[in-house]
Amino acid sequence: MPLKKLRISTAIFISKNTNKVGMTQIVARSFPYMLVMVFCIEYFWPLNLLKIYLFLGQIDLMKIYQFIEYNVVERVGIITLNRPEKENALNDVMIIELRDAIIGAENDPMVKVLLINGKGKHFCVGYETEYLEKVRMYNLEQNMADATSLAQLYFAIYRSTKVVIAQVQGKALAEGAGLVSVCDFAYAGNDLEIGFTEVTEGFIPALAITFLLRKIGETRTKEMILSGKVIDAKSAERYDLVNHIVDNSQLNQTVKEFTKHLCEKTSAASLQLLKKMVADIHDFPLENGVKFAGRMSAYARVSDASRRGIDARLDGKEINW
Repeated sequence: MPLKKLRISTAIFISKNTNKVGMTQIVARSFPYMLVMVFCIEYFWPLNLLKIYLFLGQIDLMKIYQFIEYNVVERVGIITLNRPEKENALNDVMIIELRDAIIGAENDPMVKVLLINGKGKHFCVGYETEYLEKVRMYNLEQNMADATSLAQLYFAIYRSTKVVIAQVQGKALAEGAGLVSVCDFAYAGNDLEIGFTEVTEGFIPALAITFLLRKIGETRTKEMILSGKVIDAKSAERYDLVNHIVDNSQLNQTVKEFTKHLCEKTSAASLQLLKKMVADIHDFPLENGVKFAGRMSAYARVSDASRRGIDARLDGKEINW
C-alpha cells in the first residue's frame, strides 16, 4: 500500500511539472528524493508515514525553471540567472520566471532576504539577440504587453517586503543594469561594467528611469541614459549605482556575510516597514511625509518585534532574529 501511494504521488508530481521542463529533467531532479522515500517506506513507514506525506507535499511545490535557478539557503532565497552561455541574456520566458520566483519568495515565510546573482562571467547583458529579432516584428499592442511584463518584474523587486540584494560580476547592461537599479543593495566585483546602453541601439530604458531617478538623482540619470556609456566599478560606486565594490575572489563571501547579518541581526517587521516608507514617502509633500513617518513609527512601536527588542535591551540580551 505505501509503495502504491508513492507511485501515485510521483505521478502527480511529474504531471504537475511537465509543462515547465522535459520529462528527463524532472526524473533526474526527483530521482534522489524518490530513493530516500522508497527506503523510508520499506523499512520505517509505520513511524514516518506522516513525515513522508509532508515531504511529498514539499516536492509538489518545487519550482523547476528553464532559465533560472531558485533555492532557499538559511532564510535567503537565491535566484540565479542561469544562461552563462548567453551571458545571462533575458528573453520573455526568463522574465516571467524571474517574476514568478520573486512572488514565490515574497509569499514564503521562511525567506527573509532575496539574492539575485548570475552564473558565469557576466551578470546580465540585457535582451538576447534572438528575442530582439522577434520583438522587431511586434506591433504596438504586442510591445505594450512585452514592456508590461518587464515592468511587473521591476516593480515586484522594488516593492518586495524582503530585502533584495544584487550580486553582480562582469557586465550588467541595458535591462541587466535595470535589474541592479531596482534592488535594495548591490554588491559588485571589481570587473563590473554597467550601463544603460539602449540609446545606442535605438531603444530607451524607459522602465528603469523611474527607479534610477530615485536611486541616483536626475543629473546622474541623464548622464547614464543619454550617453549610453558603460562605466567601470569605481564609477558605479561613485554614482551610487552599487553599494560596495569587492574583489571578485571575495564577492561570494562578502555577500554571504551581509545576508547573514540581515537574517540574524535585523527585525523582518522593521525591514518591511522601512522599505514601505522609502518607497511611499516620495509621493507626499513634506508635511504629509512627516505625518506618514510618524504613523509608521507608531505602528513599529506597538509591534511584537518592538516589544521583543525592548525586552531584550532591558534584560541586557542580544536578539537572534
